[in-house]
Amino acid sequence: MSEGVGTVSMDTPPRLAVDRLLDDRETRIIVCCGAGGVGKTTTAAALGVRAAGRGRKAVVLTIDPARRLAQSMGIDSLDNTPRKVESVGAGDGELHAMMLDMKRTFDEIVEAHADAERARAILANPFYQSLSAGFAGTQEYMAMEKLGQLRARDDWDLIIVDTPPSRSALDFLDAPKRLGSFLDGKFIRVLMAPAKVGGRAGMKFLNVGMSMMTGTLSKLMGASLLKDVQTFVAAMDTMFGGFRTRADATFRLLQAPGTAFLVVAAPEADALREAAYFVERLAAENMPLAGLVLNRVHGSGADQLSAERALAAAENLEEGGIVDQESGKAGLRDAGAEPTVPTRTANPPETGSPGTEGDTAVVDRITAGLLRLHAERMQVIAREQRTRDRFTSLHPEVAVAEVAALPGDVHDLAGLRAIGERLAAGVPAGA
Repeated sequence: MSEGVGTVSMDTPPRLAVDRLLDDRETRIIVCCGAGGVGKTTTAAALGVRAAGRGRKAVVLTIDPARRLAQSMGIDSLDNTPRKVESVGAGDGELHAMMLDMKRTFDEIVEAHADAERARAILANPFYQSLSAGFAGTQEYMAMEKLGQLRARDDWDLIIVDTPPSRSALDFLDAPKRLGSFLDGKFIRVLMAPAKVGGRAGMKFLNVGMSMMTGTLSKLMGASLLKDVQTFVAAMDTMFGGFRTRADATFRLLQAPGTAFLVVAAPEADALREAAYFVERLAAENMPLAGLVLNRVHGSGADQLSAERALAAAENLEEGGIVDQESGKAGLRDAGAEPTVPTRTANPPETGSPGTEGDTAVVDRITAGLLRLHAERMQVIAREQRTRDRFTSLHPEVAVAEVAALPGDVHDLAGLRAIGERLAAGVPAGA
């Protein structure tokens, strides 16, 4: 749990103090995780922009960001090399950004742990090319490999990771260990056995033993695959153990002080259900949870007007002649009383100007439409609040920062700064 959260009431979760988290020099890694489509990448980028503006040397590792996000940082394209974002930073603060290239990261591992001749043989091997591009869990594993590489360089005092958009909330934590176990010494022996047997018997054994492979590998099944596997294993036999070692080291890094997990969600049932899985799994793995970022929260600057009263007022205007207060009482309302919505009387006063009755009808229709839109907004707000309350009842200890829904996509640094300000505020502004 992060420090510096607000006071907790029985009904309100503690507030996530984002600026305090970013300002804490002991915090070296922030991992943004959660379901797909909830704004993890934008959140990670906004955190990077705000951290740099507060004097941190930050790098954001994104996973397949939309092109508009790269452009919002003033970068034509993101790749596997950190690139500096210009016009971002205060004092010693800087921001770099990069996009994970899964295959290139795998290639870098080979080049770093094999001599030149062996590296060329591995990189040209068809079996390796399929493995590096399409094996289940490779993206998650390579994201953690890249995190380890960035941390080892020590060029930045804050690394912000945008995790892959996994189908399951648990894939991110499971995949590095799963792939690391798969690519250790036992894996070598499994592959070598069918290659040594050869022929149809070996092919049958391989089909059973490799049932976990993706559709990419299944297309390569045939006699040539056995040769490719044998060549691949012979070239990689000294490297497989290193995958497991690095996976274990990265897992320990994620558990260590200085790492903070932010679970990102939207105020929707499925997204918060996924967030709850993450919260529980992080606790089970003793990984430090900073809190929950709840994106796209709707609000209203006129929330004193309930959906029911707004709909009633709209009906009054549309039906023409229904009055919801007694004559002469309008000026006697107490200043603190619940606001009412003016309605058109059956006999509006004469103004003496032509076209007044027609103009009034148009105004009434527009007003009624706005009242119905407000009612819909208030119903959405109520539904989101019920969903948040269910999450909070299960995890009352989790600090929360709410980010108001924006009218459009973030397309520039100003938009990312605005998101950062809303993250720091922790509560949605009226929208």
